[in-house]
Amino acid sequence: MDNGVPVRGSLRSRGAVAVSSLMLRPITAAIPPDRAWGIWASRQLIARLMGTFGRSLAGTRVEAVNSVLPDGRRVIGEWVYGPHMPTGASRNSGAIYYVHGSGFTMCSPRTHRRLTSWLSSLARPPGVSIDSRLAPRYRFPTAADDVRAGWEWLPQACGVPPEAIVIAGDSAGGHLTVDMLLQPDVAANPPAALVLFSPLIDLTFGLCAAREVQRPDPAVRAAVAARVVALYYAGVDPSHHRLKLDVAGGPPLPPTLVQAGGAEMLEADARQLAADIRVAGGSCELQVWPDQVHVFQALPRLSPEAPKALAYVAQFIANSLSVRGTVADKGG
Repeated sequence: MDNGVPVRGSLRSRGAVAVSSLMLRPITAAIPPDRAWGIWASRQLIARLMGTFGRSLAGTRVEAVNSVLPDGRRVIGEWVYGPHMPTGASRNSGAIYYVHGSGFTMCSPRTHRRLTSWLSSLARPPGVSIDSRLAPRYRFPTAADDVRAGWEWLPQACGVPPEAIVIAGDSAGGHLTVDMLLQPDVAANPPAALVLFSPLIDLTFGLCAAREVQRPDPAVRAAVAARVVALYYAGVDPSHHRLKLDVAGGPPLPPTLVQAGGAEMLEADARQLAADIRVAGGSCELQVWPDQVHVFQALPRLSPEAPKALAYVAQFIANSLSVRGTVADKGG
């Protein structure tokens, strides 16, 4: 299957990088990430950008989730059904569990609904996204616990077994997902596959800072992003094993597709993660899309390449669920 990654980004994408460098990067540098008004402003800015440059799908249906597991943990979020998919249908044949990102401090299933809807529409299974609690009010490991609760809720309450689930996530959602998959009991019953958009792995932003010397990120400085993420693990040593993830020394992850933008600093994390997955014995396809910004897949009005990238992701998801379903049917 041709991955569709071009040699060079489109003129519109390159223009978006230039404009972002001139306008967005100075704005994010001026907003104090550790002040209440700064957090509010950042949340408004990200939501506005995703709403403006995302693309809604007519006919998308949303079903609210508010459930309690037997042990008392609450799961809040939403099911998202792409157009022409009946509400409540197809869960037993598979689901996309989407773990949203944005530095542990921003965004929600609602901000990422357009992206989840596109994935559901193209790959066919419904998507479900959990409204994990945000820093700085809720610190480590709250968001990780919420993601884990959602994972356990899918088979317990919805009847969707792990082998019928593909986990997808972006940015900090990538860290939350990989952290969960490295836990022994989850590794013993993994999902069918994993899709990560611009995953954040190094919470100290050391990898990003090194890359920034060569090419600055058009949206934010590594030092600013590091201060945002530090709100999540404040008071905890960043070398904690669930913060500094040992992917290379852990259990193999399920078949993984990683997409990152060539213009963003988290390209460095994506490359390191892909290498570590392979060292651990897992399979990982890494795609770096030239001249693309952070999580460009969610910004089709900004990036003409976004639909192509999502089409490849959808085929990867469909193939992964088909392969795992065939193995399960054979009792393998």
